Amino acid sequence: MVVLSKIYTRTGDAGDTALGDGMRVRKDAARVEAYGTVDETNATVGLARLHAPKGQSAAPDGALDMDARLAAIQNDLFDLGADLCRPGHDRDAEAEYPPLRVTEAQVTRLEHEIDTMNTALTPLRSFVLPGGSALAAQLHLCRVVSRRAERLTVTLAVNEPVNPAALRYLNRLSDWFFCAARIANDNGAADVLWVPGANREG
Repeated sequence: MVVLSKIYTRTGDAGDTALGDGMRVRKDAARVEAYGTVDETNATVGLARLHAPKGQSAAPDGALDMDARLAAIQNDLFDLGADLCRPGHDRDAEAEYPPLRVTEAQVTRLEHEIDTMNTALTPLRSFVLPGGSALAAQLHLCRVVSRRAERLTVTLAVNEPVNPAALRYLNRLSDWFFCAARIANDNGAADVLWVPGANREG
């Protein structure tokens, strides 16, 4: 159980912080950059939820309630942060208490939801510009921040073991946000399309 009785501790005043296993590292360490950007992604999802319809289907079969799905992603992102802040993924079997790790089931859920949303969308004939409705614009911001979290986690994985499911989750997540942004733009009908070279002529 998490108990937060005191918000500031002064323990990080010298520029270091504690990981999930108690080890102290610099606040700009690759692992801290990765899970910190996962936290940043979560904050953008919170903003997106301000614009998300509640209790309404976002797909033809009624399987996707946008606000509820974004809430589930927020919870997943806390799981992901807990996963990344605890090094030693390859030594979990030796731990006294099993660390919280992202699972393949969470990845599979995202894939199912991407497939569900995609059934309502016509194929793209051009790249889309981030924008359209307020919700779509915010979901595109979620997409690019989650992509940055993925890049930083890939960088971390070069030198330290990282849960493969965590990397797969981040990779699917940006695709989820892309499809969700198109759903938020009237199932893609209100997408803002890129026109290559549109402004090159004076």
